Amino acid sequence: MAVVMTFVWPEITPELYDTVRERVGWEEDAPDGCVLHACWFAADGFRVLDIWESEEHFSRFIATRIEPVLKGELGVTSDPQVEFNPLYRRFVAPGVSGAA
Repeated sequence: MAVVMTFVWPEITPELYDTVRERVGWEEDAPDGCVLHACWFAADGFRVLDIWESEEHFSRFIATRIEPVLKGELGVTSDPQVEFNPLYRRFVAPGVSGAA
């Protein structure tokens, strides 16, 4: 069952996010099970809203591709506050496609 994953991570800055995005290359080599990724920076930190085919797909991507860079190479020690909920419905506006 598809899930909506949201998190907030105060330690992540725009510069750190861009460094991880470039090193991991998820836009060029999309992670298995990822349907949608959107992120922004708010007063309480970095926020993400993703849709995944399953929670397991997300967990595998984090463990195998994100953590080795973010925690291994870049030394981030904190963890995000993650929440999963079952996807009830999604709508994609006509003509919307692609990244960025």
